[in-house]
Amino acid sequence: MTDAAGARHLEVRDGAFSRGGESHRVISGAIHYFRIHPDLWEDRLRRLAAMGLNTIETYVAWNFHERVRGEIDFTGPRDLAQFVTLAGDLGLDVIVRPGPYICAEWDFGGLPSWLMTEPDIALRTSDPVFLAAVDAWFDAVVPVIQPLLTTAGGPVVAVQVENEYGSYGDDAAYLEHCRKGLLDRGVDVLLFTSDGPGPDWLDNGTIPGVLATVNFGSRTDEAFTELRKVQPAGPDMVMEYWNGWFDHWGEPHHVRDVDDAAGVLEDVLRAGGSVNFYMAHGGTNFGLWSGCNVEDGKLQPTVTSYDYDAAVGEAGELTPKFHAFREVISRYAGSELPEAPPLPPRLAPQAVEVDGWVALLDTLDLFDKPVAGAVPKSMEALGQDHGLVHYRGSALVPLDGRTLELDGLADRATVLVDGALLGRVDRNGESHSLPLTARPDGARTTFDVIVENQGRINFGAAIGERKGLQGVRIAHRNVHGWESTAIRLDDPSLTDRLDFGDAVVDAARGPVFAKGAIDIDAPADGFLALPGWGKGFLWLNGTLLGRYWGIGPQVTLYAPAPLWRSGSNDLIILEMEQPGTEVELRGEPDLG
Repeated sequence: MTDAAGARHLEVRDGAFSRGGESHRVISGAIHYFRIHPDLWEDRLRRLAAMGLNTIETYVAWNFHERVRGEIDFTGPRDLAQFVTLAGDLGLDVIVRPGPYICAEWDFGGLPSWLMTEPDIALRTSDPVFLAAVDAWFDAVVPVIQPLLTTAGGPVVAVQVENEYGSYGDDAAYLEHCRKGLLDRGVDVLLFTSDGPGPDWLDNGTIPGVLATVNFGSRTDEAFTELRKVQPAGPDMVMEYWNGWFDHWGEPHHVRDVDDAAGVLEDVLRAGGSVNFYMAHGGTNFGLWSGCNVEDGKLQPTVTSYDYDAAVGEAGELTPKFHAFREVISRYAGSELPEAPPLPPRLAPQAVEVDGWVALLDTLDLFDKPVAGAVPKSMEALGQDHGLVHYRGSALVPLDGRTLELDGLADRATVLVDGALLGRVDRNGESHSLPLTARPDGARTTFDVIVENQGRINFGAAIGERKGLQGVRIAHRNVHGWESTAIRLDDPSLTDRLDFGDAVVDAARGPVFAKGAIDIDAPADGFLALPGWGKGFLWLNGTLLGRYWGIGPQVTLYAPAPLWRSGSNDLIILEMEQPGTEVELRGEPDLG
């Protein structure tokens, strides 16, 4: 070990943390490089250092780096090494949580969707098929992390083995496989696990000889008591201090009282514990990366913002929680804290009208070639992780009409018959059927079914679903003979290939693309709102900012300065339900 590495090496000695041979307290905060534009990484890291953190923590989202099996990318916004190095250059230690599973309200908890092309795969177990994929991931990610370890002179002081496994399963051999996989590939810094404070969670999620940590948002003494049952000697560390929370579409915006959150922080530090804020800075689920939870069988899609009511807001705001946490930390830090950068500039408000339209059904030639089959193809079978799937089939509708039934819908469908809107069906709805009427000429009816993947479940026993549609029936009779088309909304060339017309498209023709433009003097942060629109997707200068939905709570989408350009900026909207007429640029966020 070099002198530089020894000075930063984090160990556990006599039940306490030691760094470079001296007693140490970890004061860390979660920040995800994949939820921040890379041009803003340094700004956000400096803000966290100013709050008093000596460490930052990040997950590594496997599916963000390997969307297609075998095609692994650690460049640009995926440059994990650059992000970690930057943190180290700012004097911060780094904790890395490389999966394979991360939860994080991220699509599929970070697992790649192509795993679901394996018909009988058992996720997060010793299933050889799953372990082979995990081993290939470790073969890719560990060589990125290993040169950044403190033992190699870098800033990474600790690496996690899996994530909150005790609340999912009890396959101890799988956890041991992950531990050994990290060790065998050269990870020789402190290894740890993290689990909620439930007794069975800690029992099933911890590994002998590996540091156990606990996740909670309140009742510090109770949580640490449970941790000591599996780790009597210490140290006490809350690996996820839930000082805020995330939002689902259609539910209230979550905030946490500042004094309450600061009080729990005080409890942790007063007890001699170490802490990792989850989140210290949440960022944004840009594109289609937001995940879903499920409760009582109902899907709960996560909103585009991952502000999390964190100390440093989505757009870099230094919130009252930031100042309260800084004050508490300052009394335990032992040194003067740096000052935070000023808030980045923001664009002046304005509103612009959209001036171009084209129906989604008129753009199908821009996407993949249709795949024919007796039944609709799943998104996974089409080699697709995100976006929409278009299904086209036909059938004779009996004279008495009957109903159209959608089987295995995941997640929300727009249904057209002979090019006209029939209705919409949501998997959370009580019925997945729509009434049909026979054609008076006795001809076959053409069905267009457009299914939206609203995000893959990221937590709990329900992870591992397949998206799209499994089948279509007229009453009890299956409809066979379908063309399935992957509509890849995050294709970077998509918006350049759309051909707009001047005439407003009738909403009865289903989803519609619209375009507009915003002129600005110079790039700065902005917030885009779509009053009067229903549900859809918004692009700025070719970058998919994410989803919007009129049911809230989120109203504005964060559009960071690096995505803008001086002069004219292109806006593209794909509205799934109810087109509006204008887009508003606002100077302040509205998260509900």
